This record gives sequence, structure tokens and C-alpha cells, in this order.
Amino acid sequence: MWIERKALAAEIPAAAALDTRQLCELLASLGFPIDGVASREGGDVLDVDITANRGDAMSHRGMAREVAAKLGQPLAPLAPPPVAEGAPRVPVRLESPACPLYATALLSLGSGGTPAGAQAFLRALEASAKGLPAVDASNELLLRYGHPTHAFDADRIRGGVTVRWAVTGEKLVTLDGVTRTLASQDLVIADEAGPIALAGVMGGDGTKVTEATRRVLLESAWFDPKTVRATARRHSLHTDASHRFGRGADPAMAAVARDLLVDRLRSWAGATLEGAWTAGSRPAAPARVTLTGDLLTRVAGEPLTLGEAAEALGRLGCTVAAGSDALTVQPPTWRHDLAIPEDLAEEVLRLRGYERIPSVLPPLEGPPQRLSPDYRHRQALARRLAHLGFHQTVTYGFISPEADAAFAAPDNAPQGRTLVNPLGQEYSVLRGTLLASLKAAAEQNLRQGAREVRLFEVAPTYASGTKGPAERFTLGLAWGGTLGGEDYLSPARPVREADLSGIALDLGLAALPQVRTLGEGLFGFEIPVTDLPQAGERIIPAFRPFSRFPSVERDLSLLVGLGQSYEALAGAMRAALPAEVLQDLRCVDVFRHKSLPEGRQAWLMRLRFQADRTLVGAEVDGWMASALAAAEALGAKLRA
Repeated sequence: MWIERKALAAEIPAAAALDTRQLCELLASLGFPIDGVASREGGDVLDVDITANRGDAMSHRGMAREVAAKLGQPLAPLAPPPVAEGAPRVPVRLESPACPLYATALLSLGSGGTPAGAQAFLRALEASAKGLPAVDASNELLLRYGHPTHAFDADRIRGGVTVRWAVTGEKLVTLDGVTRTLASQDLVIADEAGPIALAGVMGGDGTKVTEATRRVLLESAWFDPKTVRATARRHSLHTDASHRFGRGADPAMAAVARDLLVDRLRSWAGATLEGAWTAGSRPAAPARVTLTGDLLTRVAGEPLTLGEAAEALGRLGCTVAAGSDALTVQPPTWRHDLAIPEDLAEEVLRLRGYERIPSVLPPLEGPPQRLSPDYRHRQALARRLAHLGFHQTVTYGFISPEADAAFAAPDNAPQGRTLVNPLGQEYSVLRGTLLASLKAAAEQNLRQGAREVRLFEVAPTYASGTKGPAERFTLGLAWGGTLGGEDYLSPARPVREADLSGIALDLGLAALPQVRTLGEGLFGFEIPVTDLPQAGERIIPAFRPFSRFPSVERDLSLLVGLGQSYEALAGAMRAALPAEVLQDLRCVDVFRHKSLPEGRQAWLMRLRFQADRTLVGAEVDGWMASALAAAEALGAKLRA
């Protein structure tokens, strides 16, 4: 947001003593960094970065409050000439709780125009003057004081004014010339003929102020922030008014802004006030918040007194009642972001100065925790699939209802996983499946010319439940394209379902999962991670130092049956020998000939022994006898 230095100094005179660089550093220290400085209309304007939760700071008055709190200096008084209220000249009915307060006035315009100073102020902030005093004054007040107002052509309003919910299908042509079809969730300002404005967002073209306007009906209201945000998003209509109402306007400013607008029109356009009145009342004040000394110290990381906190919060406009060990704080009407004790503690530290927060590492308590078995299982699974040539991908946890319905289980209804306030229709459902996202990623790669695509993802999916969505980690896998074809020894062929079945077997699944066709030549499956077997023990043995003593090798030539299992024979022989000295046992030769007994073959088994001492022949002979006995127990005989 652009802030003009001269206008800021009019709100906080102490700011006039600061040069532009000092003012930029001061605002940055308060959490409002400056994105740039420009020279317009003979003065400097600052491009201030304001976070979304600080709608109160989106004006010169709001920024002046911050500067005044930091400097400990007073603001210029804001006291417009009082407007005497009387009986309504135009009936106003409030039919929705989303608008509890509506201040208005009816004026007859004179012949004056927008002053040159006001036009220069608007140009400096990139808001061109329209040459219509009612419109320019509303825009000027918005930028100075942050409360949106609106002026209707009173002679084009039919009957009274009602703030109500729209009827589904109603039409409204807004000031940008677009015909909008309204929904029942839209809050509108309406007369007897229908909607004349989207409340808190934009006025209607049918009642706009023009050069022919002779009487204006002013609007200065307070609208529910959630309603305004939803309406602006629904119609893709983001205006200066919706940005401020959507972040929470100050209800106490509604009547004040109306009075300021009346004063502007009287002085600029020679307007005559026909009547002023207010419908409804202010919404409830923000709840009191209790700040304890212990919490303040914990957030600050060092001891801070409640007296210092009370003084800082008082400068921010809070009403503070001090107790023996806590402060009871009533936030001002313009600070909707102060709702919990931590908010107050952070405000104390912000006003005190971020540079005073000690730069120390927090104390470490105990050794690092071991990685959970579930996490280690997922990591082992990802490594195994990477070894098999698959690429791990990360996709969004939100998908569209259509994509979810294509692959989610029939009993996993999307209603229990639908977001209340989504970024858009395509991100409105917590995913119940990984296959929809993997399909989109794989098809994108194939369109870009990839011959083969192997993708997998290990991520949460969600199931609808009575207590909200239930999360579980799922493995999703997609494989498609062409295998082989690099040379004549490996002819090209498309990926088949059986290829994925082989992957499932490699992962240790007892039963094959359902392989889904994701597209032409593209297949996939998904399965809960808990259904996959845990990773086994490490296959790389622990290192054992090499012995400095010589090894001893002996051979056994055995006659074994043609159907003898090598694994069974070798295992029996190993079991009969001391593991600490047996270095190796293997078959080094197989001999089959008609000279051997019928149904027999000869295996030459070589055994190697080594220990951390010199071996003697007698003990090696004993080990060989044990190995032979184990082999003979399986039907083998020593070959003569």
C-alpha cells in the first residue's frame, strides 16, 4: 500500500521530524517493510508491505497509530463536525446479521468540485480523481482513514434500502459494467426493485453517482469479514473496499466516516444535509484477553515485567487492567488480530523492538529421539522402489471432486473430505487416492516425449469418518510407456499389467493388489503402507577384523542324489561347524558321468577355516568329520 509522507505527518506530527530513510527504518522495525520509495506530486510516497491480518494498518491513520505507539507521541485529533441525527428520510432495514450497523445521510449537492489538493493526494497514491466530489471524497477518506464508504444517487433509489441476502439467480450490474448472477450467500444492498450493490465489495451501475446526480445517499456500514471475503472470491471481484472489510474494519469508525464524508461534501461541493440516521448498533466488542507474567516471559525468552507490557499495550490503544500476576486487556475496536494471550505478548515484543530479542539457541533437553519405525519403513520402501528404477514424486494433497471420484473407494464419500474454504474447485477435496495425481504427472511426462515413466509416491490419503477425515500413509505407483528397444537384443514392447504384478511381488506382498488402467499404456496400483511387510534386517554384515593368522582349506568330494538341494546340504554342514572359524563353504565343482553310480552326481565342497590363532590339524580334521556326518545324514556319501 502507498503511504504519502505529508499525509502521514498530518496524522502524527512527530513523523515530520523524520527523514524518509528514518521513517522507512522505523516502519520496518514495526514489521512493515518498505518495498520502494517514489517521488510524486512534489513529495515522497512509500510502498509499505502490510500483512493480511493487519487490515487496521491499511490507511494513513492506521500507519500513524503504529508510528505514534513506537515514538510515544500523540496522534492528531480526529473530530469531524458532529452531524445531528434525526428521523430516517429513506427507510433502512437490516435483515442479515452480517450487517449489524448501517450509518447513512442524505445530502443535496451544490456546484463545487474536488479540491486540487485532494486530487493531488489521490494521484500520488495511484488513485485517479473522477471529478465527482461524492466519489472522490469517498476514495480519499478510504485511503486516509481505512473505512470504506459509498455514495448512491438518491433519486435513482426506489423506496427504502434493505441489507439482505440475495435471492439465487438475481442479477446485478456492478460499477465495472459486468452483469453478475448472485447466489444466496451474497449480501446485497437492495431497494424495492432489486439489488443495487454487493455489500462491502462494489456498488451497482444503476445507482452510481454521475455528473447529473443532484442528491446522494451515503453509506458507512460494518460488514462481516467472512461474508465479504467469500463474496469477493465467488465473483473474482477484489476491490479496495473488499480488501479492508474482508480483513476486518473498525465498527467504531462507521459513524465517524459518515460524518467525515458529510463534512467533505459540505466544504467541497456546497452540499446541504437533509438528514442523517443510523440503523442497527455496533457488534460486540472483542473479548478481553488475560496475559500472565509466565507466558510473557516464556514468549520473550527473558524476564519482562507486567508493567512494561501494560505500558506498551496502552500505547497500542488497549485498555489494560493490572492484577498481581496478570493483565486483563481489552483490545481496541480496530485490532481484530488480538485474540489470544500470545498475540499480546508478540505485540509487546514488536513494540519493544525485535532487535532486543536475544539471539541465543534454545536449550537442548536430552539426546535426539530415535526415528519412528513407521518412518524408517517408508524410507526403506522409497529406497527399494528407487533401486527398481522408479522416481519418487510429490503431489498436492488437495484434488478436484471429479479426479477424486475416478479412483477413490466407493465407500469413501468426498463429503467428509471437502474443504469449507478451498483455494479453488480443483483443490477442494482432501485426496482419498494417489492415483489421480500420479496419472496426471505420468501423462504430462509422456506428452513431453518420455519413452517410459515410472513414478511412485508415499504420502497421506484420507478417508471420511464421523470425527473428520482419517489420515493414513499410502503407496501409489504408476508405470507406463515403452520398455526396451535400445538394441536388437531387447525388442521394444509396451508396459503390461504383469510388470506391476512383478513389482508387487518384489515388495513382498502376499496377495497382488488391484492393478488399475490409468490411461492407454499406463497402469498403476495403490496400497496402504501398513499392508507392506516391514523391511528386514540389514543384509550387510557387521565388519569383523581380518585375522593375521593363515587360513586352512579342505575339500570334501561327495556323492549326492540328482535331486539333492544344495541349500539344504550346505545349511546342514554349516550348522555342524563353529561359526567363528568357518570362513567359507561352497560347491566348487559338479561332476556327472556314467562312471558314477546311477542316480548320483559328485559335488566338490570346499571349506575354509580361520581363527585369531594358529589352527592345528587335529581340530580341523574333527570339523571335517562333523561336516561329513551332517552331509551323510542327508544321504550323501564320501566319494572314493
